[in-house]
Amino acid sequence: MNTHPFTFHGAALHALPSGALYWEQTGLLVVSDLHLGKSARLSAVGGAQLPPYETRETLQRLDADLAATGATRVICLGDSFDAPGIDAHLPEDDLLWIARLQAGRDWTWIAGNHDPAPVALTGAHRAEHRDGPLTFRHIATQGTTAEVSGHYHPKARLTVRGRSLTRPCFLLDADRLILPAYGAYTGGLFSDSPVLSALMRPDAQAILTGSRPVAIPMPRRAASRA
Repeated sequence: MNTHPFTFHGAALHALPSGALYWEQTGLLVVSDLHLGKSARLSAVGGAQLPPYETRETLQRLDADLAATGATRVICLGDSFDAPGIDAHLPEDDLLWIARLQAGRDWTWIAGNHDPAPVALTGAHRAEHRDGPLTFRHIATQGTTAEVSGHYHPKARLTVRGRSLTRPCFLLDADRLILPAYGAYTGGLFSDSPVLSALMRPDAQAILTGSRPVAIPMPRRAASRA
């Protein structure tokens, strides 16, 4: 399997090219910020008119990762849906697809800032979840350790052979792991932003997503390293 393996607080984890996290020992796949139904929400409020395919693209990616890993457990780290209650208004085909992915799997929905209320789907609904040494929540908090979260949609910008590249990325240090956004049509916050530079330790890594996950020192502004 094409992954970047690493150990975090005793847990042997794999960063997948898609932005999912796999904990093989426990059969757990973790994804964050799917933002299902984003195009429908934007259309309803008069925003950008996006083709209504992002939910299917995201579910197709999740379906493939579940098949590749054989995961029997799933944690969605919040903002699984782009607005409260939008899960009830997805097309029937999409709802049936989600139900099929959930079938036979232990599924946990973590509350996010976009979908704070329990979603109208099966599975456990929690503010956060503890599994072995790790705590799973939507937004990283200061003063914690062994924490896995999402929310920020981190991405890295770097220059390779004179070309400027941008990649969604995991951020990893001794205290926390922040997952990239998994959903299609999701933006991101650069790793050299003040909020992420302040949150992550100086020796933090960025694990770039793409065809092959690669770990590099977390890109920061020069001022942030001073």
